[in-house]
Amino acid sequence: MRRVLLPFALALAATATMGLEAQAATAAPTFRHYVALGDSFTAGPLIPWQQSSWCFRSNNNYPSWLATKLGLYYTSGAFTDVSCSSADTMNMTASQVTPSPDVPMSTQPPQFDALRLDTDLVTIGIGGNDYSVFGTLTGTCPTLRDSNPTGSPCRDHFTINGVDTVSAAIVNTQKNLEDVIKGVRAHSPAAKIVMVGYPRLVPPTGTCPDVVPFATGDYAWVDSVERKLNAAVSTAARRQGATYVDTYGPSLGHDACAGSAAWVAGQTTNVFAAAAYHPYQAGMKAEADLIYRALGGTTTTSTAIKPSGRKAATKAEVEAMARYAGEISAP
Repeated sequence: MRRVLLPFALALAATATMGLEAQAATAAPTFRHYVALGDSFTAGPLIPWQQSSWCFRSNNNYPSWLATKLGLYYTSGAFTDVSCSSADTMNMTASQVTPSPDVPMSTQPPQFDALRLDTDLVTIGIGGNDYSVFGTLTGTCPTLRDSNPTGSPCRDHFTINGVDTVSAAIVNTQKNLEDVIKGVRAHSPAAKIVMVGYPRLVPPTGTCPDVVPFATGDYAWVDSVERKLNAAVSTAARRQGATYVDTYGPSLGHDACAGSAAWVAGQTTNVFAAAAYHPYQAGMKAEADLIYRALGGTTTTSTAIKPSGRKAATKAEVEAMARYAGEISAP
């Protein structure tokens, strides 16, 4: 009888061990208080549902989808998203001026105000607005295309005495990002800090001037600037002991030229989808998946569990935001 039961018992033990390993492999990471900091590539301007904060913040941005996956979105006090369009690293510690439907301008508090001593997860998507890098690319490059459609007039415009001034500014952005990480750690010493990169705007080859109206030669230059920006984010994370989540690499084939597969919009603002040169909901959901996996999650939360339209803007507010969005050029 023992000769029969021993293999059976071993098989049961092995099965139980495999079950525990499978459970551990698929267990969701656990956090109690998650704070999202960032600019409009975090906030998600004009992605439904827009909140009424006039930070152009969506309830379908990657922080909301990540909070949903982590089981925090519907838990009172467990998730705080203070990302705000046009924010730069200075707005972590200084207030930010934003538009308002009632007065010419309103003020948002410093994003670090949301951090608590018990905050244990912080995602940060910031840096593209430092020294107006993103606004320079999307605001200036289209205006220079007609001067040399097959050349690189935008790169030439910002190259002074042989120095690419846009790329040179990113060196300082890295230092600013390191200071942001240090600041988060000072406010929330136990927090897991995740630096989120920027998804690609243009493809590595080819052009789509009807969607992204850059001169042919400027596509490669804009892409190189974005790669340098992401390198600044990743280097700051590495030097300060934070986690970096690459969204640039995984967004290959999902740039603004990718049609229905695009994670980021081109030059056209769609009041029901995204502001020009900003992420669509599909891109936000993809980024949430990338961050979730970086945190140790290995399964995809059911699509039946979604963020809600809490704090949603009224129809009139959304219409006013859409009118203003035509003037936005910064993430």
